[in-house]
Amino acid sequence: MKLGARIFKTGIAVTLALFLAALLHLPSPVFAGISAVFAMQPTIYRSYLSLVEQVQANIIGAVLAIIAVLLFGRDPFIIGLTLMIVIALCLKMRLESTISVALVTVIAIMEYTDKQFIEFAVIRFLTIMLGIFAAFVVNLIFLPPKYEKKLYEKITENTENILKWIRIHTRHASEHHILKEDIEKMKENMTKLEHLYLMYKEERTYFRKNRFQKSRKLVLYRQMIVATNRALETLKLLHRFENELYHMPLEFQQIIRSQLDCLLHYHEQILLKFIGKVKHLPHTDTVNETHHERMRLIEAFYAHHHQSHEYYLFSLVGTIIDYSEQLERLDKLIDSFHHYHHDSSLAKTLVND
Repeated sequence: MKLGARIFKTGIAVTLALFLAALLHLPSPVFAGISAVFAMQPTIYRSYLSLVEQVQANIIGAVLAIIAVLLFGRDPFIIGLTLMIVIALCLKMRLESTISVALVTVIAIMEYTDKQFIEFAVIRFLTIMLGIFAAFVVNLIFLPPKYEKKLYEKITENTENILKWIRIHTRHASEHHILKEDIEKMKENMTKLEHLYLMYKEERTYFRKNRFQKSRKLVLYRQMIVATNRALETLKLLHRFENELYHMPLEFQQIIRSQLDCLLHYHEQILLKFIGKVKHLPHTDTVNETHHERMRLIEAFYAHHHQSHEYYLFSLVGTIIDYSEQLERLDKLIDSFHHYHHDSSLAKTLVND
């Protein structure tokens, strides 16, 4: 069982909320703990947005609950109707993520049956808001997320898995049904990678120098994901046209394999260059070899296509060429990044942190 930072932060936030509620002698401190759980977010920026939205939604819930009790009483039918109105208003104001806490506020206020209802409603509202603020403070101070390290690790992990399968497949050593299942898993992993990229993008930087570096890194990581997606598209087409490729002339198969071997090696070198484990040279033998193999593939494609008219080759060769061009673009972006940002601690941050 793995305990992540968010699990610890949730526990700390609930503890803090319950402690503050007890310290202030607020009745039913459990509501502070519940609201702290709902308010916990994966990033500081989302925590800030959640704070703003939770305040709005809870004000709506508290006001409507008070009005409903004063005008119509606390009949179960009235409580249900009030909940529906609160949901509708939250949806109208695009506060979907805060509906749960707003509903807890309504129920917590409308369940009171004694006198001094207004005072009780205000205390319940403040108790719930205390939990929300406790979650925000914990998210702001404790265990700030390091999404860049996670993002780079996931990019390299996904890329290595895809490149491994391409190598196996081009040598006709893969099992068709096993690769099919793995491709579906790879697609899911790329979707998760996109989500992780958004988490990193939402992290805020507070110094101008760091903002410029962060902007360049965002472009870099986006291009890394694009290049990995092109590799996955290549693998999908190789798997889709496995039988057709197997019956193609051996010379053409060898040209495709040679081009892909160059691209896979090039892709691995680029990722290592980013963290400083490969020299930052603008033109390397790998780049020249990749370009040479690409021209061989194009010439072989035209020659083979005029003879056989196998139109499915358009998509495969086009994807391979696109993959090659995306790698060249990524290589140039990394060279540019290291030219403007001589950050010797980058490798340590991403690998050893």
